[in-house]
Amino acid sequence: YAGALRDGTALACLQSANHEVGTEQPVAEVAALCAEAGVPLLVDAAQSLGWGPVAGGWSLLTASAHKWGGPAGVGLLAVRKGVRFAPQGPAGERESGRAPGFENLPAIVAAAASLRAVRDEAAAEAVRLRALVDRIRTVVAERVGDVEVVGDPERRLPHLVTFSCLYVDGETLLHELDRHGFSVSSGSSCTSSTLEPSHVLKAMGVLSEGNVRVSLPMGTAEADVDRFLEVVPGVVAEVRERLGAPVSAPPSPAPARSLVVDALGRRCPIPVIELAKVIGEVPVGATVTVLADDEAARLDIPAWCEMREQEYVGEEPADRGSAYVVRRLS
Repeated sequence: YAGALRDGTALACLQSANHEVGTEQPVAEVAALCAEAGVPLLVDAAQSLGWGPVAGGWSLLTASAHKWGGPAGVGLLAVRKGVRFAPQGPAGERESGRAPGFENLPAIVAAAASLRAVRDEAAAEAVRLRALVDRIRTVVAERVGDVEVVGDPERRLPHLVTFSCLYVDGETLLHELDRHGFSVSSGSSCTSSTLEPSHVLKAMGVLSEGNVRVSLPMGTAEADVDRFLEVVPGVVAEVRERLGAPVSAPPSPAPARSLVVDALGRRCPIPVIELAKVIGEVPVGATVTVLADDEAARLDIPAWCEMREQEYVGEEPADRGSAYVVRRLS
């Protein structure tokens, strides 16, 4: 974290917990580094504030009331005493010049009251939901082949879990789960309206396709989680079959030659599926080159190699798109 602070850094920003995978961040440690460097730290606590206070000497803290069941449209900004703060936009006399007009007092009071009510139940509910999330993490890994549960297994929010399924298109998976009555998401809301892979998953080096994010609201029943775990394996298998994904181990090596897979013009996870189909057709030590022009292939092919213990040789230029070279190790 210290490496992110450079000469001239005016402000450092950190999520108290990541919104996509739930991993809690070391706010106190980062705040100490920022204080030593004389840089104010702004903490986005939207995802975690309903579960408890944010420790550490942060300078500014933001949150959104709808995250803990309060009124939508009410944001929270806490400025620690002693922090120099100048509001942007027109200034008025209210709130030390921070509010340009009349505040929505009913919504503000409702936001504070709902946070207090949620906090009264948070400790017990966190224990209960953490146990349900632990069950999802364990059972999904047991019942769904070629799946990767993402995020720190211990240092995490109690209600959130993310997993990525190999050979699956995330949007198709969400639609199928919705048909069974489950409202889940895939990756970041920031990229939900685009075809761009999540920058968080990209930075983590995990699969960007076939990603499922499950957020359990307070009061989630154990029976609902059990039904979700009964449905997920069949839905994933159905989507994989529809996409023509491999359903068994690759065949034994055949010809002693390298192969080229042309997946140009095809969206992920198709390039990865085609790679998985032919990897067994080359001997150990030989390579498969995948030609692809979908941006997600740049993330998913290396992630597939790590999951399947194959060697990702690298990316090479091609007449169209890129050529991704994989060496078979086993």
